[in-house]
Amino acid sequence: MNAIFTILTILIIIAAVLLILVVLLQNGKGEGLASNFVAGNQTFGVRQTADLLEKVTWGLVIFILVVSIASTFTLNSTSSNGVGVSVEDELNKVEQPAFPTAPLENADPSATTSEE
Repeated sequence: MNAIFTILTILIIIAAVLLILVVLLQNGKGEGLASNFVAGNQTFGVRQTADLLEKVTWGLVIFILVVSIASTFTLNSTSSNGVGVSVEDELNKVEQPAFPTAPLENADPSATTSEE
């Protein structure tokens, strides 16, 4: 793996943890963890806090989506079993016939019987 892929993966993990925290802070049927932060609700108002948390949630989701797609472009091409296959290997591959011909049972032409 290269360094860019590693950095993008770490960013995705950090964003995922932040997303979990932001979702837990949102008001739900049980008022969520945001009800514990009374001072924040009094300063910004309850509705502004909910709007801010919703915007942060959508921002983190979009960030994770974009960085995940970008990280796929940083990898080398690999086959489905995870073994790296280069473009040169694909170009130099010799095509095998789908149905190979079996050798003849009697491959010696002098052994053929002829009626004289």
